[in-house]
Amino acid sequence: MHSTMTFIDYLNAAWTSRKSLLCVGLDPEFSKLPPHLQGRDDAFFEFCREIVDATAPFVCAFKPQIAYFSAHRAEDQLEALIKYIDVHYPGLPVILDAKRGDIGSTAEQYAKEAFERYRAYAVTVNPYMGLDSITPYLEYQDKGVIVLCRTSNPGGSDLQFLDFNGERLYQTVARLAAGVWNTSGQIGLVVGATFPSEIATVRSIVGDMPLLVPGIGAQGGDIASTVTAGCTTNGTGMIINSSRAIIYAGNDDQFATAAAEVAKKTRDAINERRVW
Repeated sequence: MHSTMTFIDYLNAAWTSRKSLLCVGLDPEFSKLPPHLQGRDDAFFEFCREIVDATAPFVCAFKPQIAYFSAHRAEDQLEALIKYIDVHYPGLPVILDAKRGDIGSTAEQYAKEAFERYRAYAVTVNPYMGLDSITPYLEYQDKGVIVLCRTSNPGGSDLQFLDFNGERLYQTVARLAAGVWNTSGQIGLVVGATFPSEIATVRSIVGDMPLLVPGIGAQGGDIASTVTAGCTTNGTGMIINSSRAIIYAGNDDQFATAAAEVAKKTRDAINERRVW
């Protein structure tokens, strides 16, 4: 990865050249791996590598979730996977889904982990502790910092929907992220596909800022209303993530082919609703 380009530069290039807003989430679970991989020491790497090779033509990004690897002492496989993507698909952004939320020297270590150890293009972070919890990541001027804003889980409204100075708290987060927090110009926001009207609200606040949108596929978010709500005027601006519906589309030695078919269908369904 060359430091002359930023995360958003790479993202813009991927949106354009690949004609896709789809992101494939890489969340390997032992119990769901095809039987022929389950006994291997490098099962997670091999599973994800095959998914990556099969789905790369249809995506603008990949998003490995760190907990699925670290829970099984497979961080070395995650490192190898991100390196593999960077070597074989140079410039295709990898977003490390870690949702870090600490401050000070601890946050500095998390930033170092994401950007120096794993060499991710971007990382997800939790803003609950305010600007202090984001600043160490912004020190990496070319890297993406994707802030949780309006999440797709049922309990998200417990805090995100609280009224704060006449607006919802998630709207305040969006406003801060698009304004005073965005010192590097590389911030994005996580906004769940289960709330299309709130995607539209966030878009109206943040302009062309990238939105990472989980929740389509297995979580039930509607593609058409998601794209309509969140696309920018040039038909981009979104990283629409699907994980389980794609990576577990098949469970035999043809699992990667099945994943490719679902990825292509999902990309095409997204593209049908884009205004180019």
